[in-house]
Amino acid sequence: MAEDGEEAWKAVASFQPDLVLLDVMMPRMDGFAVLEIIRAGFETARLPVILLTAKGEEADKVKGLKGGANDYIIKPFNHDELLLRVSNLLEATRREREANPLTGLPGNRAIEREIQTRIASGREYAFMYIDIDRFKSFNDHYGYSMGDRAISFLAGVLVGCTQKYGTGGEFVGHVGGDDFVVATESKIGKAMARRIIEEFDAGKVDLHDPADYKRGYLEVESRSGSIERFPLITLTLGLVNDAKGRFEHPAELSDTLAELKRFGKTTEQSVIVVERRSADAEPEMITSGVSVAVDETPSDESN
Repeated sequence: MAEDGEEAWKAVASFQPDLVLLDVMMPRMDGFAVLEIIRAGFETARLPVILLTAKGEEADKVKGLKGGANDYIIKPFNHDELLLRVSNLLEATRREREANPLTGLPGNRAIEREIQTRIASGREYAFMYIDIDRFKSFNDHYGYSMGDRAISFLAGVLVGCTQKYGTGGEFVGHVGGDDFVVATESKIGKAMARRIIEEFDAGKVDLHDPADYKRGYLEVESRSGSIERFPLITLTLGLVNDAKGRFEHPAELSDTLAELKRFGKTTEQSVIVVERRSADAEPEMITSGVSVAVDETPSDESN
């Protein structure tokens, strides 16, 4: 609590709150002036602010919103409505802070929280780890702008596939760089994974120069000046399809997915690497709709 405007902005600077409920009509300094100071500060510029005032004139609302207020409530207000607005704004701010700046998808904190929630729920779920193969050579050849475009394209594929083919409870997270995760239901885990690599492979033609795509590889100059050839970008997708009751901590699931991803790097095609439940069984690898063993000989299973 602060008694006036001057005390308010000093309290914000020292206390660093999660949200400010700011009355416009205050002695010594009004709410608009305090809001201006909050928005001008480096550490407080993105602090969520709700303006609260008895003034109902449209001009005051516009002034507050133009000044950077996130919401505006007129007194007298409904207590439950105020609490709901505060709760919604805090949740929106948390998601914004945790989101990856390039894709807007949930970042590492949200991903860990999602895994913990699914572990605690005791329900069936599948979890995927996806990354772009040979992304560094692609980035070196085409530049960072095109690298960002490739990452954004993959994010769009993941979100689009979960929306089109999911059951409504899917989660897509961006670990960082070209690494992503997807959570879905076990019953559609493999089908969803197939859709992802199919749509990525279908669209990656637009990420490459036509001559490079027709040739089937990139020519990248090394630091020594020699020219090296790299296959076009593909996806490796590690899939734990029946994760229920098998992991107690997010790190355990992450380690398993990292091991699956390592197996996938043995092929130049987009590949799904599916963990088998048997402790001594090699992962199942699915490339271009065909299930193969790790050594790429035909599998006995029909997938």
